[in-house]
Amino acid sequence: MKGIEYATMSQAAAALRAGETSAVELTRMCLARIERLNGLLNAFITVTGDQALEEAAQADRELAAGRDRGPLHGIPVAIKDLIDTKGIRTTYGSRYYADHVPDEDAAVIKRLRDAGAVSLGKTGLHELAFGTTSVNPFFGAIGNPWRPDYHPGGSSGGSAVAVAAGMAFAAIGTDTGCSIRLPAQCCGGVGHKPTYGLVSAAGVLPLVPSMDHVGPMTRSVRDAALVLDAIAARDESGSGDENDYLEESRVPGHRVDRAPRHLIDSVLHDLIQRMEAPIARGVVGIPTEYFFEGGDEDVKSIVKEAIGVFEDLGARVESVELPDCHEAYAEANATFSEVVDVHREALADDIEAFSEPIRARFSSMSRYSPADYEKAQRFRVEFTRGMEEVLQRVDVLAMPTATVAAAPIEAQPPEHDKERRKNACIFDFTGQPSISVPCGFTGDSLPVGLMICGGRYRDARVLRYAHAFEQATPWHDQHPSLP
Repeated sequence: MKGIEYATMSQAAAALRAGETSAVELTRMCLARIERLNGLLNAFITVTGDQALEEAAQADRELAAGRDRGPLHGIPVAIKDLIDTKGIRTTYGSRYYADHVPDEDAAVIKRLRDAGAVSLGKTGLHELAFGTTSVNPFFGAIGNPWRPDYHPGGSSGGSAVAVAAGMAFAAIGTDTGCSIRLPAQCCGGVGHKPTYGLVSAAGVLPLVPSMDHVGPMTRSVRDAALVLDAIAARDESGSGDENDYLEESRVPGHRVDRAPRHLIDSVLHDLIQRMEAPIARGVVGIPTEYFFEGGDEDVKSIVKEAIGVFEDLGARVESVELPDCHEAYAEANATFSEVVDVHREALADDIEAFSEPIRARFSSMSRYSPADYEKAQRFRVEFTRGMEEVLQRVDVLAMPTATVAAAPIEAQPPEHDKERRKNACIFDFTGQPSISVPCGFTGDSLPVGLMICGGRYRDARVLRYAHAFEQATPWHDQHPSLP
């Protein structure tokens, strides 16, 4: 089927079932684009072409026999190389793990396979997912498809580029501080960070276990919802009520890979069915402080204008005061000290296998004492509770995904380091769902993202507001011009 490279996943699935294309044809198209563009963009570390074609052929046989696994059946997708894939090299973006081949698939990979998705290979990332530009000293910098000499955001840069450049119809990323939503903004795509624990992180190399999230990166909000529905830990058994989960997930060294089952069920119950529900008479909260501070005026003005779309759709937009987000950012940084325990043994084993910038970042995290960490977790519980109270009064919050757009790989403004992540990381700290959707372009023709956030387990509401915005604006239909 000609011209399908920038189709949404849903459009490709419809064409597949209408007999206009096949899973094998879709996969061959993606592999051809990877072969043609990867030298320019460096989105993939490992391409599994033969395996992908075998999976696609199996998907076609199943559909021909009347077995339809759902919306992802036969759809080519890309996987961030932080996520274990059985028998396939998984580098974690690190020289230390360059030859690592897992014995088991991560939980999210098992769910993708059950859904019939076709895996094209492993996408590049910032070293150990510990950074925001995807400039990797060992596997090379990843280029932004809108301007290849600019970074794509990080750490899930390769996944965002694969989707934006028509190399895959969807991708899986991870997000600890901004790593799904920032690359989505920089590449003009959609990136959803689910509620903490909604998608299992089992089999994903941890960075900050109590802030690690796994989620979809797509070309449309509907596609993000469909992928989330497929990969959520819906048939896992959780325990405890909502408040128990919040407290337990903050214990140092303790990892909660999934939310309680009844809460997962509540998220997924109307996830797709309610997507088209109008947002008229809804309330969108706009933070009065923090989220619009710093950065580029061009980016912020684009987002402020975009927020007016909600009023056009009949929603009420009002200013809200949030708990102290400046303090939350500081305590989120203290929480990042979990990385020291996660990677201590590997660094001790061969410190030269890690880049100097990563070693410096680990060293900076070592300055936090156990008392600092405990203080951060006490603040975190109260801050999250305060944010939840605000989100009982409004349906969602809206703000810039980041207050800066992408920058040149070779000339990154130093102040961008904080601006790239300061907005998004707040919702990793709280575990609340948030999504980035494209909302315009800067004067330099670089994409800008609108971030929409909601209360815990209110992913369906966040996606509904994002979908309403998307359908009322033209930005999701804009694609980069590539060779």
